[in-house]
Amino acid sequence: MKALGTHILVEFYNANPTTLNQTDKIGDLMNQAAELAGATIVSSNFHHFSPHGVSGVVIIAESHLTIHTWPEYGYAAVDLFTCGDTVDPWIAFDFLKNELECEHQSAIELKRGQVQLVNQNLKEIHHKPVTA
Repeated sequence: MKALGTHILVEFYNANPTTLNQTDKIGDLMNQAAELAGATIVSSNFHHFSPHGVSGVVIIAESHLTIHTWPEYGYAAVDLFTCGDTVDPWIAFDFLKNELECEHQSAIELKRGQVQLVNQNLKEIHHKPVTA
């Protein structure tokens, strides 16, 4: 199925709680994951919550990578959304899984913007009469 993008929804369990609570480390890992996957980084921003937890985003020319951590549970929720066919989000997934030292993970891959449906919707939009 040809799609505009691939979106992987990830849950990392029993990850290293110390790493999950280090804003700079999480930022470095997410940026490295983007680079390894072949993405073009536009910007990134990470925030530490009190007393613990990190949220952040890496904006890439091909979409984004996000993370939200709960160190007290050893858990991280990660979104890896890439567009086009030059970036492989599964490379980012494998890298983060290893670097966060998680014992269990789950991932769901979604194809976003199925080209056949996008093209069909464009045709319908262009054939609708304009009313004033």
